[in-house]
Amino acid sequence: MRITNFSILFIALNLFLFSSGSLAQQKFQKIIEASYETGPLISNGKDWADEVKDLVTYRGADIRIGWRKVSEDFYQQLHRYPTYGVGLSMAVPYYTEIGQPMGVYGFGEFPMSRNGIYKKFNLSYYAQIGLGFGLNPYDSLENPLNQYIGSELNAYIHFGFKANYQLSDRFGLFSTLGLKHYSNGSAKKPNAGINLAPLAIGIRYNLDQNRLPERSEIDYPPLEKRGFWNIAAYLGYKNYDIGAPTYFRGGLGVNYLWQASYKYKIGLGLDMFFAPGYESRNPGEPGTFENQTSLAIVGSWEWNLTDKIYMPIALGTYLHRNTENQELSIYERIGVRYRFDKHLFAGVQIKAHKAKADFFEFTVGYTIPGKVKSIVNQ
Repeated sequence: MRITNFSILFIALNLFLFSSGSLAQQKFQKIIEASYETGPLISNGKDWADEVKDLVTYRGADIRIGWRKVSEDFYQQLHRYPTYGVGLSMAVPYYTEIGQPMGVYGFGEFPMSRNGIYKKFNLSYYAQIGLGFGLNPYDSLENPLNQYIGSELNAYIHFGFKANYQLSDRFGLFSTLGLKHYSNGSAKKPNAGINLAPLAIGIRYNLDQNRLPERSEIDYPPLEKRGFWNIAAYLGYKNYDIGAPTYFRGGLGVNYLWQASYKYKIGLGLDMFFAPGYESRNPGEPGTFENQTSLAIVGSWEWNLTDKIYMPIALGTYLHRNTENQELSIYERIGVRYRFDKHLFAGVQIKAHKAKADFFEFTVGYTIPGKVKSIVNQ
């Protein structure tokens, strides 16, 4: 039940974050896209993984609906008029080893050039985040070969690059190349994660006539250069061994970030993590504050997509850690958050060691803005 609740919360939050900003607007270009994709399953180099890889040649289909706001909104101009929306990805055949991977997701697509959107051929990059399902998980008796994934429900993540060619006001062609990932964030082992590298070709249809924003210079508002204190609580679950119970994982973070530009904040902070259940996981050994906590220094970066939605990205190194809690020396974090006002925010991130999930962090936090040090006018 924990996995189900985790997954439902994950997809609901991300669909809301990625699509709500666009759906609330009146002036937007509506599109629908469909594509076919194929590519390899990426092995982690182990014998069982190579065997699965040789048995699976991924083929799939994708359909999505998007909205691009074309009015003179500052963040739309700043990010070169991105498209936000929702979509469905699914493998075409059923694979005995991994099942029929599917994903329901929210997405953002960002043109690489502001002038490119006025040309027939243009390039962009995209991110898709949502719920993955339809997988055939590891089972010691019925499916012992698939040690990639231990649960039917998972997070779905897809990043990549896209080439677009506009045929007419209504129709266009596109191709994408990216990395598709299914993972449960170590909520249930095994969780090496299923990684696919599909190449896709597809067709795009504008639901109304192709509407482009008027060419104009960006009207930059004054940029207030100031610092921000972020205080965050991380909540999640982790499974340490196949067949063993799932335990609570959590943490607290304090970061100081500086408004470096309209798009980015950068900073430095401390993370403290909690890993209860040490006695159960290590019979005969007492659980102490020292062996159930870890402390790290973390460099943080926030990428503002709108005035409310942003992506936290971080790289941390432990000052104190426990290998019994499956912690390596360095960890990474990436996710998405929503700012309700100038103080309160919430979101979800994945914390990982060398790209291998540690746990999903459901986050709530509070921001304390500092005094304005200077005002920059473009």
